[in-house]
Amino acid sequence: MKKYIYILFMLGIVFFFSRCEEEFPFKPEFEEQYSGGTGTIFNASSSAFSFPDSRLNEEDGLFFFTGNSLFSQNWISAPASTTARDGVGPLFNARSCSSCHFKDGRGRPPEFDGESSHGLLLRLATGNNAHSGPIPDPIYGGQLQDLSILSLDKEGDFNITYNEMAGTYPDGTPYTLRKPIYNIIGLNEGVLTATEISPRVANQVIGLGLLEAISENTLLDFADENDADGDGISGKANYVWNIETQSTTIGRFGWKANQPNVRQQVAAAFSGDMGITSSLFPNENCPPSVNCDTIANGGSPEIPDENLGKVTLYSSSLAVPGRRDWEDEDVLTGKALFNQAKCNSCHIPKITTGTHQRFNGFSNQTIRPYTDLLLHDMGEDLADNSSDFLATGQEWRTPPLWGVGLFEIVNRHTFYLHDGRARNLEEAILWHGGEAENSKNAFMDMSSNEREQVIKFLNSL
Repeated sequence: MKKYIYILFMLGIVFFFSRCEEEFPFKPEFEEQYSGGTGTIFNASSSAFSFPDSRLNEEDGLFFFTGNSLFSQNWISAPASTTARDGVGPLFNARSCSSCHFKDGRGRPPEFDGESSHGLLLRLATGNNAHSGPIPDPIYGGQLQDLSILSLDKEGDFNITYNEMAGTYPDGTPYTLRKPIYNIIGLNEGVLTATEISPRVANQVIGLGLLEAISENTLLDFADENDADGDGISGKANYVWNIETQSTTIGRFGWKANQPNVRQQVAAAFSGDMGITSSLFPNENCPPSVNCDTIANGGSPEIPDENLGKVTLYSSSLAVPGRRDWEDEDVLTGKALFNQAKCNSCHIPKITTGTHQRFNGFSNQTIRPYTDLLLHDMGEDLADNSSDFLATGQEWRTPPLWGVGLFEIVNRHTFYLHDGRARNLEEAILWHGGEAENSKNAFMDMSSNEREQVIKFLNSL
């Protein structure tokens, strides 16, 4: 009798769990936890963004650590005994790449007036040329530089004030957003004539080589510039100037997809952010009032091609962290809600890379970056009114979402969007407009629990 009862009891348990399994409609996709393909790293510590991709060969693996040194350590004024890292400035925003990309992650707005090297800067332009890009201010150049070598005054500084904006979800739940107002102060070189001022936060560095390996045809397949399918989403490619090939190339890096490849992105950051010259950007950041020939430099160029190549290798091959909790029921429900709201129309979940000319291991990989690398009109509220090659003042590149749930662990903050105005992922969603207006409204129409499930899904990426 006891045996009979035991059998009935076990059958009941099996029936109960089989029913539960049948009733829950969402299942994880095969290998969806491998965000960066076969080189995905499973680490959720504060160093999650700083591991080399396992697909590097032995020689490149050694160069990775040299590149890390050049990326992480401070550059100093010339002349100096350490000639490998001298020549910073004369005007600059940071002394190292890592001061803005802390632990290879994301920058943030300054915490207090006068804080430097936080990872947010102001781009300056007096207009735009669709072929050559933004036209820099004749005195202050392409970005405001708030640091200088000892013998010079810095260009100036800026501070930020925030207007709090209150809102309410349809279910009555209140929320607040903060709108930043930028004030440029203490200018030392005369009148600023730039009419286009764009704040930009430093992006995370993971997976750049994989994004570079996505074929141009794949990106153009995502584009629908004239909204031929009538879904209200009309992503377009930016075409930018490639210095090395002396030709116009599809852009894929930067907040407005204004750089064609990792090498040029790295060289532009060395030039604009640190005042380090290279073969791609050979001119010093020097105010018109100063004769640059009288200021010692770190060589011509200050970072030779060999070292530029090692920093490019490092920046290209930082491994992508894998998903956490991808099998969790709330996460799976949140993913389904994310897709139902058509957030995945721009944040493309899964892409197969093409052929990478430099890193064979990045070729033909199934990756899950949650981006299309295209420009989208995000509405007036997010507009910087600054054009950049073909990008208008309301258009931004879809940022990859892989690793987004680890920012708080790695960078100790949760500031999102191009200027860090969003204090969390929920606020980032609520700032969406333009082509993303319908998706934002779909999120707002969800129940409180459903919204939490979407956020939980995003934090699993």
